[in-house]
Amino acid sequence: MIKIAHILHSVGGVDVYMRLLLNNINETKFETIIIHGKNDTHNKFSHKSGIPVKEYNIDITREIALLKDLKSIYDCIKIVRKEKPDLLHVHSAKGGVIGRIVGKITNTQVFYTPHAFSYLSQSNPLKRSLYLWIEKLLANGNSKIIATSQSEKSRAIQDAGYKSNHVFVCNNSIDPIKDILPLNITKTWPEEYICTVGRPSYQKNIELMIRVLFEMNKTSKTHLVIMGVGHHADKLDNVKHLIEKLNMSNQVTLLNWTEREDILNIISNSKLYISTSRYEGLPYSVIEALALSIPCVVSDCDGNKDLILDGHNGYVIKNHSTIDFKDKIIHLLNNEVTHNQFSINSKTEFFNKYNIENNIKNLEKIYIAHSKKIFDDFEANKKINST
Repeated sequence: MIKIAHILHSVGGVDVYMRLLLNNINETKFETIIIHGKNDTHNKFSHKSGIPVKEYNIDITREIALLKDLKSIYDCIKIVRKEKPDLLHVHSAKGGVIGRIVGKITNTQVFYTPHAFSYLSQSNPLKRSLYLWIEKLLANGNSKIIATSQSEKSRAIQDAGYKSNHVFVCNNSIDPIKDILPLNITKTWPEEYICTVGRPSYQKNIELMIRVLFEMNKTSKTHLVIMGVGHHADKLDNVKHLIEKLNMSNQVTLLNWTEREDILNIISNSKLYISTSRYEGLPYSVIEALALSIPCVVSDCDGNKDLILDGHNGYVIKNHSTIDFKDKIIHLLNNEVTHNQFSINSKTEFFNKYNIENNIKNLEKIYIAHSKKIFDDFEANKKINST
């Protein structure tokens, strides 16, 4: 059995990724250990069978905190030396830095999944350069990339300096959505609406979405439901202020933390899904929209442009153009033939590219091909056969 230790700050899409992986990986072939933050998630990790996964809690935080980060590295080294995993799979910015340093010190093969490179999150040019320098410093060596999209692969090679043969792609994927459960929350919005999932932040650029809606409502009244606004939402006050300033309180519903079952219900009943993000890895909410046959209108950023093929299952808007967003959304809302065709194409794209029942096998092959255990077994068999 191949032993894999995952290092992560288990919030948002990273937490979703980890639980989907555990729910689908072959647990008779792979033993999983999870090293994560003390305060990131209180939900225990387990396999689909219900068997709990061994967890270690260390002081991994979202922000840079030198002393805590050094302590986290030290604690991780102790755990890795105790557990002796065949591979480390490390996730996002903080887990990626800690895990790659630990991998170098313990001489353990590392796979790093950025879930959107951290330097993309920085509007400050100096911080952006610093974060990119860190990525370049830790690239290659015993570190390889498992990118969540083709765009993330390109970033790894062109920006972070990874060798092309050190970068693999395994698309973010989800289980097919078979049942839509009734809402567990009170519905306060109209029957017809468009929607998005995303905390008000620099990344999600919700302010642009509000301005798009404002332009739309000059000619065509449309309601927007924004889900997940209460988690790491540093721009929430800005968004609320803009909604008030534009006198749009009756056109926007802000939902705080919402259970996934409710999110799927809301997406499945929406006219379309919208994303104005500045950057993404490969966003689960857009994948869910595809699985639910919902057309999307999205910004032309990494992740979004991998999922949405312009004019096929939605529209991709370049340069964050408010007017282009407005025009394409109105066109989709008013053109039933195009809307229906995009809906069909969305479901097809999901099953062809983002069904985890298929894609988990690709991830398993990557693990097996680079496992120290497989290499050691191969060398041992060679010696036996030569005697």
